[in-house]
Amino acid sequence: MGDAAARDPATTPRRTLAEKIDHLFTSTLSAGGRSPSYEDVATAINIAAGEKTISSTYVWQLRTGRKTNPTKRHLEALARHFGVSPAYFLDHEESDRIDEQLTLLKALKDADVRSLALRANDLSPSSRRNIASLISQLRKLEGLDDSESGSQ
Repeated sequence: MGDAAARDPATTPRRTLAEKIDHLFTSTLSAGGRSPSYEDVATAINIAAGEKTISSTYVWQLRTGRKTNPTKRHLEALARHFGVSPAYFLDHEESDRIDEQLTLLKALKDADVRSLALRANDLSPSSRRNIASLISQLRKLEGLDDSESGSQ
């Protein structure tokens, strides 16, 4: 994975709260293989809290940038729901690091990717380097980004 800390903060664009929330929605798939709805998220948060904590409309407003100053309680509830630290919303380096982890988890949900990783696990370091080199060559042939995360 790329090193988020090595990026130049002066040239790295900072994402808004809405962009971070949107990324969590698009990185999370429900049982039906789709992103959760605003109602899904609000209902799950409210059930976990045991009270009405947030509305689906407010979740939509946060995701679309119509509301930009949520309470600490709302950020903590969203973080808990999506399984990230509340720092994800406040610390750019932390959100970059978590996004890299989410990208990896999403890739590992793909049966073919998981199978490749598991089969390569017992190979020697030299063989794993050869596989990595082959994957880099194939990515170049297909016109894909050859960064370690492949998510740019």
